[in-house]
Amino acid sequence: MSNHLRTDRLNPARLETLRTRLRQEVDEGIVPSCQVAVGLDGEIVWHETFGDADDATRYVIFSCTKAVVAGIMWQLFAEGSCAPADPVTRHLPWFGANGKGDVTIEQLLCHTSGFPSAPLGPKSWGTAEGRRTAIEGWRLNWEPGTRFEYHPTSAHWVLRTIIEELDGREFAESVKARITGPLGLSSLEIGVAPEDQGDIATLVATGQFPSAADLERAFGVSTYDLGEVTPDVLLQFNRADVRAVGVPGGGGVSNASDLASYYQALLHNPVVDGEPLWYPAWLADGTSNVRNTFPDPVMGYQAMRTLGLVVAGDDGQANLRGKGHTVSPATFGHNGAGGQIAWADPASGLSFVYLTNGIDQDFLREARRTSGLASRAGLLTAAS
Repeated sequence: MSNHLRTDRLNPARLETLRTRLRQEVDEGIVPSCQVAVGLDGEIVWHETFGDADDATRYVIFSCTKAVVAGIMWQLFAEGSCAPADPVTRHLPWFGANGKGDVTIEQLLCHTSGFPSAPLGPKSWGTAEGRRTAIEGWRLNWEPGTRFEYHPTSAHWVLRTIIEELDGREFAESVKARITGPLGLSSLEIGVAPEDQGDIATLVATGQFPSAADLERAFGVSTYDLGEVTPDVLLQFNRADVRAVGVPGGGGVSNASDLASYYQALLHNPVVDGEPLWYPAWLADGTSNVRNTFPDPVMGYQAMRTLGLVVAGDDGQANLRGKGHTVSPATFGHNGAGGQIAWADPASGLSFVYLTNGIDQDFLREARRTSGLASRAGLLTAAS
């Protein structure tokens, strides 16, 4: 099913080039389906679905979820409930066990808090008590604030707990009250009841892990550790109980249009009940103020992380940060595992989202897809 909306506002040749690229991997059986949306000037101007899905299908968005958590935190900062420099223990006194007393909220949002792979899984995550017990027992891998290493889920479990403590309600209710309700994003949820999961695309593993020769060519080494984010772990999000718990670092679901609309909101800060949804200074901080420039421990490029997002940057490495080759340096967003793409470019006014249920085990091919799609999307408003 397709719905082109206002494609007259996009360069037709550039749009067809992107559509051709989107069809390619569906037609080749690399991904079962994908869905794309483009926002411009506060509205969705194009969305389309390819393969075994339709425009009502929702997808697990994995770490694109982190941008929504960041949006809540910026609101709490503006309200004075907390501040980036606050030690976590100011709000969760029990968190300081095992030497974690100096970890700050900023470090959680910037992935410098020192416990990138701290465990919290199905045995613990279903109750507040279980989550607290697990988090309290975590230990540091390195001194907080001294380096960057991506925290796939751990830091956001702490952020979820802070949000619940400060907001006085369940995390899913905070998401609805603060973000998705005011913006009318009915498909975007973090924590979906089992009876409401019928429209979520089933994740499917495809492809093969890259060969030693492929890895040697790409990285100069013949082995590569995926860490926590393995295909087997990602496929657990087909389980109703996993989708229901609302994993804050990667368990959101959405269609592409609602996620692209969220990024339009970050560009335009809509007025809700007579007030902008975000205090402008905190919105600007979250979308543009780079607080983490530590090198990526694998690839070596600067992290370029704000309070929750990743900025493209002007160092020629935007492509490695998942933004492609054609966006402006000010482009911000947060992609997700399995090839999910989500960003907004203040220079062009575009927001772009690509979602798929294909978990391509050839992560090198996935990276090429991200680069190709993001680069083509960045040119959609080009004159020629």
